[in-house]
Amino acid sequence: MSKLVEIALRPEDAVRDEQIKRAIKAQTSYQSLDFQYRIKRRSIDARGRQVLVRMGVEVFDKGELLPPLLALHKQIYKPANDSKHQVVIIGAGPAGLFAALRLLEYGIKPVVIERGKDVRARRRDLAAINKDHIVNPESNYCFGEGGAGTYSDGKLYTRSKKRGDIRKVLEVLVAHGATEDILVDAHPHIGTNKLPVLVTDLRETVKAYGGEVLFDTRVEKLIIRDGVCAGVITHNNEKIEGIATILCTGHSARDIFYMLHEQGIHIEAKPFALGVRIEHPQTLIDTVQYHCSGDRGDYLPAAAYSLVTQTQYQKVERGVYSFCMCPGGFIVPAATAPGELVVNGMSPSKRDSKFANSGMVVAVELDDIKEFSKHGPFAALEFQKSVEQNAWAVGGKTQTAPAQRVADFIQNKYSSSLPDCSYQPGLKSARMDDVLPDMIAQRLRQGLKQFEHKIKGYTSNEGLLIGVESRTSSPVFVPRDKETLQHITLKGLYPCGEGAGYAGGIMSAAMDGESCALRIAQGLGLAAVEINSK
Repeated sequence: MSKLVEIALRPEDAVRDEQIKRAIKAQTSYQSLDFQYRIKRRSIDARGRQVLVRMGVEVFDKGELLPPLLALHKQIYKPANDSKHQVVIIGAGPAGLFAALRLLEYGIKPVVIERGKDVRARRRDLAAINKDHIVNPESNYCFGEGGAGTYSDGKLYTRSKKRGDIRKVLEVLVAHGATEDILVDAHPHIGTNKLPVLVTDLRETVKAYGGEVLFDTRVEKLIIRDGVCAGVITHNNEKIEGIATILCTGHSARDIFYMLHEQGIHIEAKPFALGVRIEHPQTLIDTVQYHCSGDRGDYLPAAAYSLVTQTQYQKVERGVYSFCMCPGGFIVPAATAPGELVVNGMSPSKRDSKFANSGMVVAVELDDIKEFSKHGPFAALEFQKSVEQNAWAVGGKTQTAPAQRVADFIQNKYSSSLPDCSYQPGLKSARMDDVLPDMIAQRLRQGLKQFEHKIKGYTSNEGLLIGVESRTSSPVFVPRDKETLQHITLKGLYPCGEGAGYAGGIMSAAMDGESCALRIAQGLGLAAVEINSK
């Protein structure tokens, strides 16, 4: 019979088998180190002066048969080549790919339609953005195989504990190439250098079991018959029909939102958040978070942080917070069309860049942008677009980004020079007050001053603000029924993931894709209906 033991070790001891066993022995009745163990949970505790690695360890007697690490394997999928049922999935991001895999568990054939290119071909378009400032509106950091998540930090942490089976999603990722560490780390991540291979393997599984994945294929219109979505029409006028259509287009597919509206499908404006990317030397963050001299040593990962506060502007309170923090990472151009400037962050698996970056954003409610209300359901989208276009103009009408040192921004001073930065297309010194609306800039200034109390040096001129971080979430909401997950007015259409307003990252999007696929299978009688399911 196994037992769970909680231990805490110095980072240099937490990687040594003998030290782990000695810590286990000290808390059990074992008289020797002659036993087996498996780490179930692992996290870094930097609250005290001594940084510790805390682990939950499952301990087994010598010779005891250990349970399999993975409960799931690729064998859970059923061949769907001759399936009577076909489902159209728009978008090959986490929501779309996991929806496809879940459908294959029930032998339902998925047809995944992706406007962008496969991972390998997509790299050339990313290089063109970075080096030549050319934005391909069909293939970029947001559009293409794996969606925005492919070229990201690959964070796998979610607060959506009740949304779905977190462990299952993690096991599917491990079965497709992720390291087993993601099953135990408190804040698991994969890394932008490893995600492309993993995404490719997910696609190959879909195809191996009879699904289809179509690249360079843009959806132009939904097929609607008798009030039911029966498939899509693509840019080359091809009709692809199915018993259901799952909409997994991500937060940046503006043309899809316009298409829905033109076809009379109800959508709504949605609050989101907007601000900048803030970048510091990683050593500054390590020094504060790990209480060290800047050298964190060989056994601790690049330190991260999470910051949130409330600010006042014209007697209205709004949140300011860090978003998608990337330790040991770099900043990338995330525009999806010419004439706009958007930045985002990502990290490689080792998080070994000398920079730490994070979104630093301000909550935007619909009441804050009443002048855009004339755009109806596109009010927040048009506001978002206007800020991105202004950033592009201030930056010099290329992908060169406007930037300002943090202390200079707080003091409302022009930065006569800029520090080294991870953003490849280059920077142009500018006042963030000329880039951001006043309500954003003033709240951002207040928030940064408060964050200095939590991370000393955060507002020094070692820090750099780069504009703009605007694709935090979808500015449009596509409503669905809470029980069936179908659109409230169009049956057969399943709004899903970040683009519809139901997810905020890789894990939540993947679980939402699984949930939509499950509802379709339940509707066909191929899966049991859960009582009080949400």
